[in-house]
Amino acid sequence: MTSRTHEPPALGTGAEPIDFSIRPMRLEDVPRVYAIDALSFELPWPERTYRFELVENPTSELWVAEVQQAERIEVVGMIVLWVIVDEAHIGSIAVHPDYRRQGIAQALLVRALGAASRRGATQATLEVRRSNLAAQALYRRFGFEVVGIRPRYYRNNQEDALLMTAMKYDPAQLQRLLEEPPRPGGGPANPGL
Repeated sequence: MTSRTHEPPALGTGAEPIDFSIRPMRLEDVPRVYAIDALSFELPWPERTYRFELVENPTSELWVAEVQQAERIEVVGMIVLWVIVDEAHIGSIAVHPDYRRQGIAQALLVRALGAASRRGATQATLEVRRSNLAAQALYRRFGFEVVGIRPRYYRNNQEDALLMTAMKYDPAQLQRLLEEPPRPGGGPANPGL
């Protein structure tokens, strides 16, 4: 299974800040998570994959971001990662296009990496498109560095993936990232987080 990451939020863009919360994904979230996935990636994971990760894969950590919309709560972002021995591997992260550039992706990363740390992970790995400079910038804030290249990793266009790893992180460092004031920028206005 390939991991998919998109552009991080362009923080400080002047958009009205929104209130959102992060919580563990539940089975009833799967249709909405799949819809976000389909809006974010050309090759979305099937709904059954999310169900498998939730119910049958003990290495998985799945989290969603949600906002209050009038009379209902709506899931607007998600992250999937696997904890394998002492490593967290980010499999997918995406935010609905209407809610990007609000810091949701950063908050999802903080929560998921914190949960992975509590399960014994001391490092984290992910793949990101070589062309996705904005996502790479977000991951660098978390201490990720390029450690390798996976040639022709993405099936839809044969684009290379950069393998990025954060060798050491701790929950206090993650919390500081969440509390930092938004930074301007974030890259081009491509689909993303």
